[in-house]
Amino acid sequence: MFSLFHNTDLPSFSTLFGEINADMGNGQIWVVVVCACLMLAVHAVAVLGIAGAFHAIDNFMSRRRIFGASFLSYFIAILLVISIHFAEIIIWAYICVALKVFPTNPQTFYFAGEMYTTVGYGDYKLTEQWRILPIIISFSGIFAVSMSGAALYTMMGALLGHNGQNQNPKTGSDF
Repeated sequence: MFSLFHNTDLPSFSTLFGEINADMGNGQIWVVVVCACLMLAVHAVAVLGIAGAFHAIDNFMSRRRIFGASFLSYFIAILLVISIHFAEIIIWAYICVALKVFPTNPQTFYFAGEMYTTVGYGDYKLTEQWRILPIIISFSGIFAVSMSGAALYTMMGALLGHNGQNQNPKTGSDF
């Protein structure tokens, strides 16, 4: 196994990075990478805000013994998370329009949506300088969806009462 790597002429990381950077042929891709990082940071803060608001509402409703309102707040949280994802697809479309990646705006929107959701259904012809763009958009979508899924999972756990469900109130230990 090691002889396979020993016999091949593998480039160093700096050589490989330099070749990829030269192949892209523009510095605009680094702006796109920074935009992706900023979008993920904003997404994380927004999802944390939604989850925090849900848990505050859920605790308030539980203390007041108002049942059913937590379910409504959960579905509102789902709608807000979906809205955030849709907004991010639109932002990616605007970034691609600004960079003139495609000739038409609808094509750009569909491209951004397919790459963000990693569906990859369309047959898009990208110039060499933008070949890495689907990778960047897909990674941002994967990470954003996983953050949202984790937050919605914790909200669902609270909604179903899984937090501390098996604990004895007197001793704090399991039954």
